Amino acid sequence: MYKRILVPLEHSAYDEAILAHVRTLASFCNAAVILIHVADGWAARNIHHLALRESEEIQEDRAYLEGIAAGLERDGFETDAILASGDPVREIAAAAQREHCDLIAMSTHGHRFFSDLFYGSVAESLRHRCMIPILLVRGSKSGKTGEHGVVS
Repeated sequence: MYKRILVPLEHSAYDEAILAHVRTLASFCNAAVILIHVADGWAARNIHHLALRESEEIQEDRAYLEGIAAGLERDGFETDAILASGDPVREIAAAAQREHCDLIAMSTHGHRFFSDLFYGSVAESLRHRCMIPILLVRGSKSGKTGEHGVVS
């Protein structure tokens, strides 16, 4: 089944929905969990080009990601964490390929039509860029899980 699951996190309550599903799935498949957070603020997008120091936001993102990874490792999961910066779709797709992942599992806000047109959809863009399945779990601001589905 799945051996390496890439889990994009956004450092919000929405992450709880996908993490709950991934814990069960990774345990069932004995899969490694690769966490990724893509910092996309101004400093994150320009850190390399302008030789900037890590912003407070990036430092907080790193601590959050490392905390989630440590919790998964304590529970017996093989885990790796990646803090990337720039365009989320490009960075997630590149990590999926580089890390040899066979599933991307992510939470979604559950926007519909006009919201997706206005805000864009990372999941929809990934679907066109990656050739591996994407598991979508609708999260909520409270961290509770909702509907889920697989997009290939």
